[in-house]
Amino acid sequence: MVSNRVVLHFPREISNQPIIYRLVKEYDLMFNILQARIDPDREGLLILELSGSRENYAEGIKYLQSQGVGFQLLSQDIRRNEERCVHCGACTAICPTGALFMNRAEMTVDFDSAKCIACLLCMRMCPQRAIEVTL
Repeated sequence: MVSNRVVLHFPREISNQPIIYRLVKEYDLMFNILQARIDPDREGLLILELSGSRENYAEGIKYLQSQGVGFQLLSQDIRRNEERCVHCGACTAICPTGALFMNRAEMTVDFDSAKCIACLLCMRMCPQRAIEVTL
């Protein structure tokens, strides 16, 4: 069984196609939507947890790429810029999953990308703009 949090980028031309339906129906994949921004005739963004057998997962990813859907693991999209971060902790107060948290022993902010759901609240809250998203 493979399970990853992924970011799918839909080009405008295919944003109205039943792509996710086919992942479920033809590749027997399960998904949990974490964030979605898809409008017909516009570019779309879908952040989800995608899981299934190793073989079906690989075939499903090939299908997505053959349809022109951009695919990235979520951990590749969100990061904390160490040079900008002053470890003020403002982001930890707003993080709903605890992905950003204070390391009390060192008095630093740590980031656990496995817990991140890409809600981007931390990005809005950070006074130093140390949270970066590369989409």
